[in-house]
Amino acid sequence: MFILKGSSRDILIVERTSLNLLSRMSGIATQTKKYVLAAKKANPKIRVAATRKTTPLLAYFEKKAVKAGGGDSHRMSLEDEVLIKNNHLKLFKNVKVAVETAKKETSFANKIEIEVGNTKDALIAAEAGVDIVMLDNMNPSEIKKTIAVLEKNKMRDRILIEASGGVTLENISEYAKTGVDVISVGALTHSAPALNINLRIK
Repeated sequence: MFILKGSSRDILIVERTSLNLLSRMSGIATQTKKYVLAAKKANPKIRVAATRKTTPLLAYFEKKAVKAGGGDSHRMSLEDEVLIKNNHLKLFKNVKVAVETAKKETSFANKIEIEVGNTKDALIAAEAGVDIVMLDNMNPSEIKKTIAVLEKNKMRDRILIEASGGVTLENISEYAKTGVDVISVGALTHSAPALNINLRIK
């Protein structure tokens, strides 16, 4: 419960905007907490992160709400890390060239992450020196296979592995059991139901 004191005129002017923001952000924090608890029950070391699927102009608040719910904000902005996605890969000859170009053009202070959809590309990216490999739209069994290949080639400990795509509250525990380091979930922000918060003058 919040107690607000002040001019009734001023309070009523900001009432709806404030309640809308509180309802939206509280819903995101609540949704995030549910995902985090489900994932950590299967793997206490797992991180559950947000994505860039945020509301225009509200990304800062929504990412903060994710953190309030126990999640990871991932990138707050494009400057936080280099993320090579599938559309970017179309501009390069192959995964290796994309990673090498990013390493050449990027400051040492920035991590480089790449989105891949199969085991072969994950291994190539790891060997090329990427920091984070995002396994995109791969099911838990495919992820386990990929991690096993990375371990066999002594690449697993050199990188962080993120799973993304197709993750729900019902299956997040299965993804957490695969051995990934991070699970990113767009539903934390784009599908969180707003909480019902009201203002009453006494």
